Amino acid sequence: MITFRLDTRSGVAPYLQIVGQVRQALLLGLLKEGDQLPTVKEVVAKIAINPNTVSKAYRELEHQGLAGAKPGVGTFITRSLGEASLAEHRPLQQELRAWLAKARYAGLTEPGIDALISNTQRESTEEER
Repeated sequence: MITFRLDTRSGVAPYLQIVGQVRQALLLGLLKEGDQLPTVKEVVAKIAINPNTVSKAYRELEHQGLAGAKPGVGTFITRSLGEASLAEHRPLQQELRAWLAKARYAGLTEPGIDALISNTQRESTEEER
C-alpha cells in the first residue's frame, strides 16, 4: 500500500501532491489495477491533513480514470500507467542513485538537483524534436 508524504515547502497543493504520488506509483508499477488506496481516515491519521483534501485528491484520481470508489469499501486503482515494474528498472535506479550521490558531493541541494533534472529533461525533449 502506498504511503503519502507532503512537502509543505513545494508550493504544490496538498491534493495535487497526493495525485502526483499515486501517478508516480502507477508509472513505477508500485500500484496496479485493483490495488486499494489507503482510506481517507488512514491518510489523515498518518500525515495530519484535512480529510476534504484527501477526498479531493481521490475525486481527481477518479476524474482522471485512475481510481474508483466503492461505497463502504474504499477507493481502488482502476488502471495502470506503468509499462514495466520497478524491479525491471533496478539497473537504471542504481545508476541514478550513484549520480545523485555525485550531485550531492558536488554541492547540489535537493531543489538544485530537481532543477537540473527538469532542465536537462526539457532540453533533451527539445533536441529530439
